[in-house]
Amino acid sequence: LVDQSTGAEWVPLAHLDPHQAPFMLYDSMLSEYAALGFEYGYTIGRPDALVAWEAQFGDFANCAQVVIDQFLAAADEKWDQKSRLTLLLPHGLEGQGPEHSSARLERFLQLCARNNMRVAVPTSAAQYFHLLRSQAYLEPAAPLVVMTPKSLLRAAVAESPASAFTAGAFQRTITDPEAGPATRRLLLCSGKVAHDLLAWRAKHPSPASAVVRVEQLYPFPADEIAAL
Repeated sequence: LVDQSTGAEWVPLAHLDPHQAPFMLYDSMLSEYAALGFEYGYTIGRPDALVAWEAQFGDFANCAQVVIDQFLAAADEKWDQKSRLTLLLPHGLEGQGPEHSSARLERFLQLCARNNMRVAVPTSAAQYFHLLRSQAYLEPAAPLVVMTPKSLLRAAVAESPASAFTAGAFQRTITDPEAGPATRRLLLCSGKVAHDLLAWRAKHPSPASAVVRVEQLYPFPADEIAAL
């Protein structure tokens, strides 16, 4: 927040508690290649810091693809160099123009191997919070790519009660509370698609179908899905 009269800046998240960790917020120059390269290097020099780089639109990460390919995805295997750099990539195919349509989820999944990174699509505010919190403590450290559909940033269906933040943890899958003995069909989905399916089912009740949200796409929670 900036005082229009004095120009003084105030960052509320940096003053939540006298004993909290420092919170630093910066607007980077409009060069994804340079900014992401700097943030990656910072995570190597400060392994205790949770560094998050957010694109205005997720597909802007294509301008930093060399850093993603050569460092984010490969440095652990090549040099045993670990980073917990977090990429926040809002996208959506929601009518905001051809160059703002997709963060290229498939491009990141093609880079995934040997647990070199995490790729997640959280569908609620609490899931997003617990995902970032888990990233701060993840051992061994690994990069995190978060797909955040634009419409869910303000959607009522993605809201969470305060109790969901103060308790619980990140869930790799979210089961369907309405599933029961009559369930015969399991619909696996992620992100905005899950909310679209749940909204459709609310208008067309179908006890035979269960909607299960896959919140982490890599490493893929195959054991949890097999149990379901």
